[in-house]
Amino acid sequence: MIKVTIWNEFRHEKNNEAVAKIYPDGIHEALAKGIAEGGIEIRTATLDEPEHGLTEEVLANTDVLLWWGHLAHDEVEDAIVERVKARVLAGMGLIVLHSGHFSKIFKALMGTGCDLKWREANEKERIWVVNPAHPIASGLPEYITIDHEEMYGEHFDIPAPDELVFISWFEGGEVFRSGCTFYRGQGKIFYFRPGHESHPTYYHPEVLQAIRNGVRWAAPSGAAAPVRGNHQPLEPIKG
Repeated sequence: MIKVTIWNEFRHEKNNEAVAKIYPDGIHEALAKGIAEGGIEIRTATLDEPEHGLTEEVLANTDVLLWWGHLAHDEVEDAIVERVKARVLAGMGLIVLHSGHFSKIFKALMGTGCDLKWREANEKERIWVVNPAHPIASGLPEYITIDHEEMYGEHFDIPAPDELVFISWFEGGEVFRSGCTFYRGQGKIFYFRPGHESHPTYYHPEVLQAIRNGVRWAAPSGAAAPVRGNHQPLEPIKG
């Protein structure tokens, strides 16, 4: 059983009537319903809960954390960011969605500004699978078409991804590295671009399949934790 926590700042849905119509129970609940399947156990957490819903106990019982944020990145407490970062380095998977590229946790793990071009013009996005052998691409077609989305364009200020799974093309001409994986410590990170709050992207079956695949890929491997520091020899030293 993979234990998943879906974190959402949950502000647009409360303050914007148009967004509330699309996600009446919040983006986190739409994602929870959309990726649910056998072998995945889901809980949700939001910004305004005590400790942002990310207590030591919650994180200790989370295999993969999904993160959606936009309006309130600065309201996330630094101590909680450090708590999440420590769990990722210790093996918890992290999936960062859409505008989470500017979250404190993603920037802390990337070590860069994570800025990009953007435009809201309700344009077509075509997400091309550029690594069809990758587990995150399992069961997906050659490309995913989203009829209306926000544009993100290069240059995306991130380190070179360890693996590039998806590249997006937009109707206005831009391209974007929209599916990137990174390894940090014992943890695996998947950044996945689509998901602007004013579009029903998180009901798109192929988008949800990619996220579901990402959960399974990012789950802890189960390998033994490495031992560091001064170490006694495993074999007799004859020199």
